Amino acid sequence: MTPPETTHDWSRTVDVDHLELIRRTPEAFAPGGITHLVLEVLAYAAEEADSREGGMAVVTLHSDGSISVADDGRGTDTRLDADGRPTRKPVIATKDLRFFDEPSAVLPDGHLRRGMSVVAALSEWVTHTNRRGNGSWTQRYEHAIPVTDLTPIADDGTTGTTVHFLPIPQLQPLSDLPMKIGEHLSVAVRRP
Repeated sequence: MTPPETTHDWSRTVDVDHLELIRRTPEAFAPGGITHLVLEVLAYAAEEADSREGGMAVVTLHSDGSISVADDGRGTDTRLDADGRPTRKPVIATKDLRFFDEPSAVLPDGHLRRGMSVVAALSEWVTHTNRRGNGSWTQRYEHAIPVTDLTPIADDGTTGTTVHFLPIPQLQPLSDLPMKIGEHLSVAVRRP
C-alpha cells in the first residue's frame, strides 16, 4: 500500500524530469547559491523538529567544500513495505508537492522554498542519514540519483536526519553563514 501523498509521491523514488528542470536553471531554484541550499535543508530540519516543538541543527562546512546539516528531529518518515523492506519518504529526488508547483513559502534569504530535491539536483552528491525510533538508515545519491540502496546502520539511541552534500561548482559560494572550514554552526530550528 502506498501512503497518502501529502508532501511527496511515495510511488516513485526518483523524478528525473523534475530534477532536470532544476539543473537547467539553477539560478531560478537556488538564487542565493549555496546559502539557499543550506536554508532548504534547515527548513526541512525545522519540520522534523516539529515533533519535539523545536530542536537544534548543526551546520558544518567540510574541507572538501561539502556541507552537512544534522538535526535532532524525529527522522525522515521510513516504513516497511509488504515484504519488510524499509521505504523512506522520497524527499531527496522527487518534488515536494507543497512547494514546487504553487510555491508560497519563503526562506530567510527572501527566495521561495522548493524542497530537498533542489539540494539534490544542484549537488554532485548527497548522503541522507536517517535515525528514527524504528531504525536507522543511510543512502547516497549522485547528481540526485540513488547509487546505493537504503542501507541499515547501527542505532545510536538518537533520532534525527543528517543531510551531507557537495554543491555543484557553478553556484554562488556561501556568503551569509559566519563559519570557516571545519567549524560548526548550531541553529535553533522551529517551524514558524
